[in-house]
Amino acid sequence: MPLIPGQKRNDILSMALIPTTIITGFLGAGKTTLLNRILTGNHQHKIAVIENEFGPENIDGSLLTETAAEEIIEMNNGCICCTVRGGLVAALNALTEKRSAGKLHFDRVMIETTGLADPGPVIQTFFMDPDVSRTYLIDGIVTLVDTVHAMQQLDEFEEARRQAGFADCLLLSKTDLARAEEIEPLIARLRRINPHAAIDRIDFGQIPIEKVLGLKGFHLNATLNITIPVTVHTHDHEGPCGPGCPHDRAHHTDDVQAFVFQSERPFDPAMLNDFLSRMIQEYGSRMMRYKGILYMENADRKVVFQGVQQLMGSDIVEKWNDEETRRSKMVFIGKNLPQSAFLEGLQACLI
Repeated sequence: MPLIPGQKRNDILSMALIPTTIITGFLGAGKTTLLNRILTGNHQHKIAVIENEFGPENIDGSLLTETAAEEIIEMNNGCICCTVRGGLVAALNALTEKRSAGKLHFDRVMIETTGLADPGPVIQTFFMDPDVSRTYLIDGIVTLVDTVHAMQQLDEFEEARRQAGFADCLLLSKTDLARAEEIEPLIARLRRINPHAAIDRIDFGQIPIEKVLGLKGFHLNATLNITIPVTVHTHDHEGPCGPGCPHDRAHHTDDVQAFVFQSERPFDPAMLNDFLSRMIQEYGSRMMRYKGILYMENADRKVVFQGVQQLMGSDIVEKWNDEETRRSKMVFIGKNLPQSAFLEGLQACLI
């Protein structure tokens, strides 16, 4: 399937690129606690942590006291803390220059966003800025969720819903302070918002580092793990759902939601590309994450695609196994997307 015209392909497979993890989450969710653990942890990674110094929380001042005047501070375990002055692109380019000159040594980057940040512009930096895209790739979006206050925050703040929608991994903090009966409804709500993301618990910033790094959330590959709640719409029948369809069960309403399309009929490649082009042009600013494995007409190989807002990439990967069922599986996560228009349009692209 051709790429959407005018978009940049994201071949996130080059080992030369530096994997970058974006840490997001609402105010007080525990982002800085996690990063403090990483900056002082006993691990084999050399990680550059980019922190926004204007946020309400900061990296532990005791770590930075002796060299607080410096823009980039190296830790005892080889990690680095970089305080953002002049924006994310400037911080990344400063790290690139020092690394190229042999002044700093790191193999990964982690970025802490402010609690009220929309992750979208941060993510787009890695696609749109030529210097950044030549050097760095996004490994994953990790969103911390304050279990005690998350339901209220999701109700009141679009930023909280967008942070959950963009995530590859959702980490629940403060679960020890929440009542047990509060946790499962929160997990169910997060899965409705984002069935693509893994959900785990974090205890005072302690979590195995492999749960945060190596997520490969932006790799074009043939793996698409989606946990589909019963209230998320899967569609493989003709026409829109009627009033009696079990997919239409009422649930907590969020403007950020996910829906899934699946079919064992192959797509017409030209029709699908034209349809996705039109939908991205019209709704791209509201499409946070979307990805899928596609079964195309007369193709013995899988096609994978993924996108963030108006940027989409696709690739042809391994052959379908003789034993597996050939099936397209697509997930769309966005704000107030016209679900029926997407589902019916995709259905119309099938052979």
